[in-house]
Amino acid sequence: MNMRRRSFLLGTGGVALTAGLSACGNGGNSSGTTSDGRPELTYMYRGGADEKKAYELAIKAFETENNCSVKIIVTDADQYSTKLQAAITGKQVPDVFYLEQGSVMAFATNHVVRDITKEVEASGVNLDNVWKYGVDSYRYDGQMVGQGAIYGLPKDVGPFSFGYNKTMFEKAGIPFPDKDTPLPMDEFREIAKKLTQDTDGDGKLDQWGTGLNVTWNLQAFAWSNGADWADADRKKVTVDTPEFAEALQTFADIQNVDKSTPSISEAQTLDTYQRWMKGEIGFFPVGPWDVSTYTKLDFDWDLIPYPVMSTGETATWIGSLGIAVSQTTKHPDLAAKLAVYLSTNKEAQTSLWEAGVQVPNLIDMAENDYAKSEGKPENKAEFLDIVQDYGRPLPAATTWNGEWYDEFWTGIQPVLDGKKSAADYCKEVQPRMQQKLDAANQQAEQNR
Repeated sequence: MNMRRRSFLLGTGGVALTAGLSACGNGGNSSGTTSDGRPELTYMYRGGADEKKAYELAIKAFETENNCSVKIIVTDADQYSTKLQAAITGKQVPDVFYLEQGSVMAFATNHVVRDITKEVEASGVNLDNVWKYGVDSYRYDGQMVGQGAIYGLPKDVGPFSFGYNKTMFEKAGIPFPDKDTPLPMDEFREIAKKLTQDTDGDGKLDQWGTGLNVTWNLQAFAWSNGADWADADRKKVTVDTPEFAEALQTFADIQNVDKSTPSISEAQTLDTYQRWMKGEIGFFPVGPWDVSTYTKLDFDWDLIPYPVMSTGETATWIGSLGIAVSQTTKHPDLAAKLAVYLSTNKEAQTSLWEAGVQVPNLIDMAENDYAKSEGKPENKAEFLDIVQDYGRPLPAATTWNGEWYDEFWTGIQPVLDGKKSAADYCKEVQPRMQQKLDAANQQAEQNR
């Protein structure tokens, strides 16, 4: 999987920004006023060409309606955190900007972002018509994320779904999976092995059943097997359980035993994201942000639930980005109005979902206009089921920082290479993770 394309969705993506923050003065990258006397805001976000075009349309309408100017600062996904950190350090915080889930505690505590609860309530927006997960991701009461004051509104909700190459299935003579009933893991693995083929007879594999990156896909395996990275209170790391080890071992065995995933050398030639794009991978994850790109693929594809393990229940994660207002903006009411507009305005949301970059934040729009629209994916209901029913936040989305969670991935390669058992690795890494989680919780307590 192309890691850079995926990294911007992680709630833990902003943890590097949380250390050493302090309240910033004289925010914004503009004077706050245009030459003709209109208020001017800066809006900083990250995204590709399709998202940029949709935002330009929405912001142009906002400028007209509010007789103001909005200066857009757009970065690539892998540059955003660095540039935002530089803006914070240089006391030039944009008036409105993307806020990652993993940064809510620190940014709110250190007065980088404003409490916009009153402005949201005064706007008249019906929060009951905005996905609860999205709104709650940016609430913080000083103790816990998910309740209390509003420090941002959702830019989006990001259900991480599972896709499959329908064209490959047809050529292999394999029936399509049921769009509502998840495949049992054993059946999933058998199909993946059947799809792994040398189709041109040259003695080398040229298509594979799967191409799953462990960082973004192990969650589905672990949760469906009744395991998790930590307990519900995020106090105790729980990766050393038999259920967790079994999930990780199953993931590794798909490559090392089944040979259904490109080998290390094959992945070095082309990574699995590129192979999926070329039609060489059978099963691959799909997020709403992928749709604008995937509509141009030369093969047919659709969504299904992730395969299931011992619980029999499918599982996956749901990410989000927020739109927050700087504590130091010169125009707090107008900045909050822009955040509300970009998150909940019908025309703005229509532009964004029609651009193929997100699911609408408005529930009625998602369940009607979006779900019934033509175009890929056909099974849009799977995205909505994840948002509404069973999607979970990533493990570090609500902790002070994500260092404890990141620690899990640092030494995982020997397991994926088949050189170390999952059980041994999980036993080894748990104490290191626990130490970092304890430190994160202690830091959160000290800042309350």
